Amino acid sequence: MKQTRRLFLKTMATLPVLAAVPAAWQRAAAKSAPGVQKLRLSLNAYSFNTLLRNGSMDLDALLEFCAGMPLDAVDLTGYYFPGYPAVPPDEYIYHIKQKAFRLGLDISGTGVRTDFTQADSAKRKADVQLVKNWIVAASKLGAPVIRIFAGGEAPAGETWERTAARLMEHVEECTAFGKAHGVMIGLQHHNDFIKTAEQVHAICSMNTSPWFGIIVDTGSYRSGDPYRQIAETARYAVNWQIKENVFENGKELPADLEKIISAVKASGYRGYLPVETLGPGDPKQKVPVFVEKVRKALYS
Repeated sequence: MKQTRRLFLKTMATLPVLAAVPAAWQRAAAKSAPGVQKLRLSLNAYSFNTLLRNGSMDLDALLEFCAGMPLDAVDLTGYYFPGYPAVPPDEYIYHIKQKAFRLGLDISGTGVRTDFTQADSAKRKADVQLVKNWIVAASKLGAPVIRIFAGGEAPAGETWERTAARLMEHVEECTAFGKAHGVMIGLQHHNDFIKTAEQVHAICSMNTSPWFGIIVDTGSYRSGDPYRQIAETARYAVNWQIKENVFENGKELPADLEKIISAVKASGYRGYLPVETLGPGDPKQKVPVFVEKVRKALYS
């Protein structure tokens, strides 16, 4: 009995030391790479747009390709699901969800093409319904964010401000539906109706819901200093599009990824960082190279 008691006391005496080890490790990790452990790389399916469109690759093959790279997730745009714009059957949605899980990949988001600036109210309402349908699909996929777009220029004779206000009325309806299904709405500025950081600020000033945010697209600020605009709008981010090139005063140049990642970290953003390659070339060759460049910037 005394031997058992001595063993118990000896064991208890070591517990504070053992408990301190993981805490110390966590503090050291946080000090050496603050915030990095909360940022996870994803790949936007649009990187494989040509192959997915022409049928030489499907989402199964895309998932398998991504599983062979140092990626945490995939962003599976709705266009590449069979039957789009219709939502595919649950059987297919759950197949993709299961396959991603078994391959060790999260589904960081999905997206649909919308145009809420067009003059035709019936078409705008149809796009609201499209978003709602895919919010349900996103919820089933386990995707936390659905990506939407503002649309093109303001209708003839209408001010930007009036079109923006109407756009946000539709977005508000989508956002309320997203909240009810646990899915955030991410509006991607795409050098379309929304071109500048100042316009992003204006759009976000009209928002009243924490279930709405911006998809910060690093390649879609086409005038002025893109890095300033990325840094200024990073606080609105609910997701990202990290692209190979930026436009400095309208001139296309390779992106300074360290500047972009610094803006991400400074904003306090935590979550997925989807990367996207564009332009000519084989994405099976281009994507791994770009992913490695982003990783290097992330962990430098």
